[in-house]
Amino acid sequence: MHNILGYHHISMLTKDIKENHYFYHDVLGLRRVNITVNQDKPSMYHVFYGDRLGHPGTELSFFEMPLAGRTHRGTNAITKIGLLVSSEESLLYWKARFEEYDVEHGTITKYMNKRALSFEDSEGLRMVLLVSGEDRLENWEPWDESDVPVAHQIQGMGSVEMTVRKPEKLAKTLQELLGYQEVLRTTEAVAFQSTQGQVCGEIVVKHLEGATEKPGRGSIHHLAIRVQNEEALQYWEERVRERGLSSSGIIDRFYFKSLYFRESNGILFEIATDGPGFTVNRKPEDLGERLELPPFLEKRRAEIERRLKPIEENE
Repeated sequence: MHNILGYHHISMLTKDIKENHYFYHDVLGLRRVNITVNQDKPSMYHVFYGDRLGHPGTELSFFEMPLAGRTHRGTNAITKIGLLVSSEESLLYWKARFEEYDVEHGTITKYMNKRALSFEDSEGLRMVLLVSGEDRLENWEPWDESDVPVAHQIQGMGSVEMTVRKPEKLAKTLQELLGYQEVLRTTEAVAFQSTQGQVCGEIVVKHLEGATEKPGRGSIHHLAIRVQNEEALQYWEERVRERGLSSSGIIDRFYFKSLYFRESNGILFEIATDGPGFTVNRKPEDLGERLELPPFLEKRRAEIERRLKPIEENE
């Protein structure tokens, strides 16, 4: 059985990649593990942050859209990202750090039965730090050059929240197609977990009527979930088609292979392989230092670089 292993990455929209780098690298202390482009629109940056090697389950990725307007929040959208920390002491550390860096945040409370601290980046992307307890990502590696002490570093993705008009439809996709199991039900939401991954694969489903969210800066484009290899991906491609959902088919993204599909509320899922990863063409110590292009775009490097503004002043 080719189980879903949890999260692979999650992708968002940003208006300004320089400001984005400051927040996720300098404030959150994540490593920028890859600078590349949207392979379908190579004039657009696609930047990944994560642990030391950008392991699946730690990756936050951003497409830069300089003309992006503000997000008009609504339903049928991915609405919050959980990020794991090791302890409640870490929540206290982060609360103090958010105050120091003037990051909008709440008080330490609970989210789906875990101690939690909600916050937003400068573009309004909603996130929550969650105490991982025993539910830790098995392949997370700390980054020694982070400004954040190892004991308090973000350890990957936790619960991802989806807000939809028809939660029962999303629940059926999660349970009947992807094999997720319901693990918690509250008055406000229902949590489902992948067969493997625990909270590192948990999807929280909320119900909301009203207008569909209009995406913009700080909105979430899609969630990618993990499978081990291409054989598993082929298995899931068949399952998606049998379910009557339209699939992109398998696409080679160079760092991984994947396919995309939408469930009936319009939530976009990607299923992605664990490998080969960002070290396929770069030494670990050199990750995230220069623009990386997949082989089919390398011949257009000069043209692509002319269209991109440097992320840092010394580039």
